[in-house]
Amino acid sequence: QVQLAESGGGLVQAGGSLRLSCAASGRTFSSYNMAWFRQAPGKEREFVAQISRSGSSTYYADSVKGRFTISRDNAKNTVYLEMNSLKPEDTAVYYCAADAGVQRTTRPSRYDYWGQGTQVTVSS
Repeated sequence: QVQLAESGGGLVQAGGSLRLSCAASGRTFSSYNMAWFRQAPGKEREFVAQISRSGSSTYYADSVKGRFTISRDNAKNTVYLEMNSLKPEDTAVYYCAADAGVQRTTRPSRYDYWGQGTQVTVSS
């Protein structure tokens, strides 16, 4: 069982930056691939970024590639999302998720545990 808690969201102007954190409970954090998803009002939850168990491999949605960076610190049971050059279309609730599977996946249904989400609002 893993419990996830996101933090770091807020209101920022376009072009600004935010750093999201997701703290995980339990001693098996390093057993999970971790990812960030987001969901805007009226839209489906969409994949943002994913990082492998060791942190050696990362994968990004095209919409955030080059602007967002996912990282993790297994000693602190925490995964991060550094967001730069933010755009109004990045406005959403951001969720972290944990996947116990072997293969990388961008499908929300494949993830086993979810946090409660943190709101990110980018003003124009």
